[in-house]
Amino acid sequence: MCTPYEPEGPVLSTFAVASIDEKQDQQVQPQAGGDEQLGRLVAHGFRWSLVSNLSARVGTLFMGIVLARLLAPEEYGVYTVAFVALIILTNTNDLGIETALIRYPGDVDEIGPTAVTVIAASSVLQFLIAFAAAPYFARALGSSDATGVIRLLTVCILINGAFAVQSGLLTREFQQRRRALADLTGLGISIVATIALAAAGLGPWSLAWGRVIGNSVNGVLHFYLARARYRPGYDRVIARSLLSIGVPLAATFLFAEAVNNVDYVIVGRVLGSTALGLYLMAFNLSSWPVSTLSFSVTRVSVPGFARLQHNREALQAAFGRALALVLGLSALVCGVMAVLALSLIRFVYGPPWAGAALALRFLVVLGVARVGLQLGYDLLYALARGRATLVIQMLWLAALIPALTYGASHDGIRGVGIAQMIVVLVIPVPGLLLALRRAGFSLRGVFGQTPLPLLGAACAVLAAIVASAAVHGDLLSLLCGGIAALGAWALVAARPIYRLARADHATNADDEEIDESDAHAPLAAEQSPI
Repeated sequence: MCTPYEPEGPVLSTFAVASIDEKQDQQVQPQAGGDEQLGRLVAHGFRWSLVSNLSARVGTLFMGIVLARLLAPEEYGVYTVAFVALIILTNTNDLGIETALIRYPGDVDEIGPTAVTVIAASSVLQFLIAFAAAPYFARALGSSDATGVIRLLTVCILINGAFAVQSGLLTREFQQRRRALADLTGLGISIVATIALAAAGLGPWSLAWGRVIGNSVNGVLHFYLARARYRPGYDRVIARSLLSIGVPLAATFLFAEAVNNVDYVIVGRVLGSTALGLYLMAFNLSSWPVSTLSFSVTRVSVPGFARLQHNREALQAAFGRALALVLGLSALVCGVMAVLALSLIRFVYGPPWAGAALALRFLVVLGVARVGLQLGYDLLYALARGRATLVIQMLWLAALIPALTYGASHDGIRGVGIAQMIVVLVIPVPGLLLALRRAGFSLRGVFGQTPLPLLGAACAVLAAIVASAAVHGDLLSLLCGGIAALGAWALVAARPIYRLARADHATNADDEEIDESDAHAPLAAEQSPI
């Protein structure tokens, strides 16, 4: 599921790069007991996760600006066709075993060899199928030129399979500092390779080669930095147990990726490669909070929530604080981005990309909703309620296909953006709320701390509208609108956000390291997330 260098969206965008995994120098998985110790681990891990993702955003900002002037929207569209195939396969080729390994309540060394064997076999099989099916998939998406690029990117499936267990170990044991080192190293090499190859005239191939090179470097570093490296082995009982947990999760991830990528398929088929390139830029910009905040939180939220599952009061409080924090920040970023969409795209990427603003103004609503949905899914995964997320994803996908097709046919990428906004508010958001109620959570308790952060974001949006309308020119609109938005937000929401952040880190006042001898102690039976 989680590759060593797996993207939230295609690397070609400023904000859409490999979802950066995180690591730290000391192994810090806790022994059983102690909410205070767990709080230190989660806070420490989240900080390094966030630093890693923010650093990646800076790197890809540079890459996105350069590539937007080297490649045309149509070339981005060709790469996106190949990327859709890659992202679906790399989220299912481990059959959900990596996530099962993260949640395993016993000694992970007992299941490591079997996990290596099963994931490797699945990855090789899916690689062969994807390689053979590449021309048919490319034609189905209306871009036969993407066949070779798809086949090159399928190599990433093998890379994922080779290092998935080490990636799972690093996530399980909160090794965010080391993981950040590995991921940022791989990202840096990928950026250099991609830009160099694009400048040499390789077009969409430059993006594919950059992905393969970055994944390879990242995977090797994961393998070297992980605590354990297992020889292949096989135990039928262990394999059956892992698959019984992992396959339902893999199915959920498959539907999630179908939801995330069905729009690319429909836009490519209905509107063509150029429109797909523009839509890709808009979607990736709107996904910035997801790729920065949600992935940072996810790396620590699943194991963190799992360890609190038998204390529902503490779990609800932790989830409510995290939800208010990520929703408040993502609403701020996405709201201001929607107001300044046209000026932002023209100034940063150039006039040829201005059409992306048509969809961006509506896709930001999807971006904010996905942040909250992802955190809710993490909570359900930790409580072993993954089937509820699967149902939500299935209903979401069923509603998206006709809505996106109608929107693309009648109003281009703008219609697709509107369809995305309507469907996410009507299907998955209410579905998640129902799932949380059925899990025993009070919606008042969950959302009790969100009003002020969201009010601050609304004030920032109004300030940006007024300030940007008072000036002329893209640069002045960005400067005045951005400054006014930050000022309004600081007056209303800065203090509540600070308090939420401090509450999450209250148990980490002393940043002491956990004894390495306890780093890979198994979870206690009463804390088992399974």
